[in-house]
Amino acid sequence: MLFAHWEVPVDVLRPLIPPALEIDTFGGRAWLGVVPFRMSGVRMRGTPAVPGFSRFPELNVRTYVVRDRKPGVWFFSLDAANAVAVWGARRLFHLPYFFTAMSCAEDAGWIRYESRRKDRRGSAASLEARYRAVGDVFNAAPGSIEHFLAERYCLYAADEKRRIIRCEIHHSPWPLQLAEAELEENTMAAAAGITIADLPELLHFSRHQEVVVWAPQVLK
Repeated sequence: MLFAHWEVPVDVLRPLIPPALEIDTFGGRAWLGVVPFRMSGVRMRGTPAVPGFSRFPELNVRTYVVRDRKPGVWFFSLDAANAVAVWGARRLFHLPYFFTAMSCAEDAGWIRYESRRKDRRGSAASLEARYRAVGDVFNAAPGSIEHFLAERYCLYAADEKRRIIRCEIHHSPWPLQLAEAELEENTMAAAAGITIADLPELLHFSRHQEVVVWAPQVLK
């Protein structure tokens, strides 16, 4: 997984986020992330992983929000190379998933990642990049920017009635490394109506993380 982050003015994000959610900031600064990764071992609790369904690339565009003093993630888009997963996530979690042609492969320590959205429900969006880890593995210290960006244990969405949905997430602290990346093409933020610089301000890498997701709940 690559965490690529850009600082974005709060007033740019505010019209794109439901009023019931507060935009979370670090030192008064809001952040937008473009996060490519590869899923594996995806399954429902108590069921085995299914070949052809349980392993696929995914890519999300995200920012950070708060509701009832609980920080979480808001997704502008999630692209995945699995049509069944896209259908299920849209139906069950009310998330803006899109079916996308994607590839992710490692060569000589670099991850080569390509993504071109095919789903007509979303604007055209693409990412062509390569990235790799540099430096030692570390866990983010509480109060650091890395902790603010990575250590989030719920996601928020809105259903068709515009009700806010919260989905709890559990994982161990992220094993992070600093990263370097070459972004040859990146229109992911632009597809969400957000302008960012060519180069991200922060880059982090994680080799592996196990995540458990609970069923979504409507907030009152």
